[in-house]
Amino acid sequence: MTGKFHHSITDVPGILVGHAHHAEALTGCTVVLCPQGAVAGIDQRGGAPGTRETDLLHPVHLVEKVHAIVLAGGSAFGLDAASGVMRFLEERKIGFYVGVAHVPIVPAAILFDLDIGDPRIRPDATMGYQACLNATSPNTAQGNVGAGMGATVGKILGIKQAMKSGLGTASIKIGNGVVVGALVAVNALGDVVDPQNGQIIAGVRPLQMGPKRIGETERFANTMYVMRSLVGRSVLRFATRQNTVIGVVATNARLNKEQITRVAQMAQDGLAQTIRPAHTMLDGDTVFALATGERNADVNIVGAFAAQVMAEAILNAVRYAEPVAGLPTAATW
Repeated sequence: MTGKFHHSITDVPGILVGHAHHAEALTGCTVVLCPQGAVAGIDQRGGAPGTRETDLLHPVHLVEKVHAIVLAGGSAFGLDAASGVMRFLEERKIGFYVGVAHVPIVPAAILFDLDIGDPRIRPDATMGYQACLNATSPNTAQGNVGAGMGATVGKILGIKQAMKSGLGTASIKIGNGVVVGALVAVNALGDVVDPQNGQIIAGVRPLQMGPKRIGETERFANTMYVMRSLVGRSVLRFATRQNTVIGVVATNARLNKEQITRVAQMAQDGLAQTIRPAHTMLDGDTVFALATGERNADVNIVGAFAAQVMAEAILNAVRYAEPVAGLPTAATW
């Protein structure tokens, strides 16, 4: 493998990424394009998912390859962005050929960002199409971009105590020309933790309760601590499903549908390493996985490093985020 390494999912040959967003409404979408098709899998663990075309990714089902993955804000409304991606691909005769037409296979997942910007504006087919027009390789954009435009973390005490997050990406070479990359939009209920030292780097901010603050430190309230408190137990009863982490891992390894599904499952470990708590009933945590099939590789090795790049991408999502709507970031708090 030659050329500059960009530490992005687009380091995987055959993968392009495009973003489109509305900066004032604080919402957007991101498309991961694989025009030649890629064997795909999924692992969905959160209790409140919003998805499209995910059943066909099950290993026992017919279709093996997808042509794009869409990540979008806008809650369930944002699933419409996938329609624009399908139109873009159909115009280029990319898709599953059924004799009379090419049907693009475009799974999608959404996150909830309606409470931070203008809830009347959401990703739609036009925005999805524009994201495809913007798709490039390399693409190293991170932070307030695409599906990460309205992402936030640390919301157990409400959006006013949350922090701005965003979209992150990372990649690694693992030998024999094999690359594993990840891209993720981080919109978690919980806190983002650096697994190297266990320190929270973005999450719920302390809530002033008279002379006392709900939290273990001056800087962060600590979601796990809040959940043990009377306040935490009370708010969880009424908490809405406004959180999720949605992401994609990709590799140029040659893997079948069962194997790439295992990679998606292992990549969730990166989420568990960096988000506390993860996979709650109030999150819709979903990870897609793609294999473009260029190089031989052991699925165990690919999966292990998928977890690593997923963790790095999550950390990048909060480190590159910029303050908006009165919410601070890891860099400013």
